[in-house]
Amino acid sequence: MPKIKVLIAVKTYPTLSSKYEELVCTAGFREDGTWIRLYPVPFRKLDYAGQYKKYEWIEIDAVKNQSDFRKESYRPNNIDTQPLVIGSIDTSSNWLKRKEIVLKNNAYDDLQVLIDEAKDSKIATSLAVFKPTKVLNFYFKPCEREWDRDKLAQLKQGNLFEEKVGNTQIVKKLPYTFHFTFEDINGKQSSMMIEDWEVGALFWNCLKASDGNEEVACNKVKEKYFNDFAKTKDLYFFLGTSLVSHARKFTNPFMIIGTFHPKISSQLSLF
Repeated sequence: MPKIKVLIAVKTYPTLSSKYEELVCTAGFREDGTWIRLYPVPFRKLDYAGQYKKYEWIEIDAVKNQSDFRKESYRPNNIDTQPLVIGSIDTSSNWLKRKEIVLKNNAYDDLQVLIDEAKDSKIATSLAVFKPTKVLNFYFKPCEREWDRDKLAQLKQGNLFEEKVGNTQIVKKLPYTFHFTFEDINGKQSSMMIEDWEVGALFWNCLKASDGNEEVACNKVKEKYFNDFAKTKDLYFFLGTSLVSHARKFTNPFMIIGTFHPKISSQLSLF
């Protein structure tokens, strides 16, 4: 079968899996602007050439994931499949080329419409671009500081070092969760956790720059996501469901798995 061409737009913060070790859920867009999810992908174990970045075009040998009812879910034919990076899209002209793909299909602005589509078995939407009407807040909460001991124990069986799985250093667990509170076009207020790789990477960088002061680091993350992205940029959310929350039909099965934040355009349309 021909390989699938995907513009990578989402990489979630790594999680531990007793079956596949450390995993990252990646998602992106086909050329027609439709979503595709790639899972499982052992991202940090890929060769350097295979460690694709956001807004790179890749080609990958993947098939529909038959164990996942969500229509957008595909899996690599081989867990060790190396995707081929074939190009990238930069941020020139205020993200113009990125917008042509990401916003090719209309963004949602009514959260209930999206939730209803997710719960409709004939549609089962699990990935979406969402435009909040108003961003009200960004906050953080402490959470479990260590990975689940049972999963770690399973991964460390044999002669593995305490903090490694094979030759791969286990990624540190985030000690905080980060959340946006926002309104949709109908004034419906929601709070959603952010699972994006970048929010985790930003926290660790800020923690280092803050000499280990976690409160200062968290507030620096808030400065970026709320004071910058939400207040000065044309902010969109990439929303996605987890398999468990979607299958169990949670009231709102979505979480924020990425942001899209070009500058606010000051140009008026000529048409």
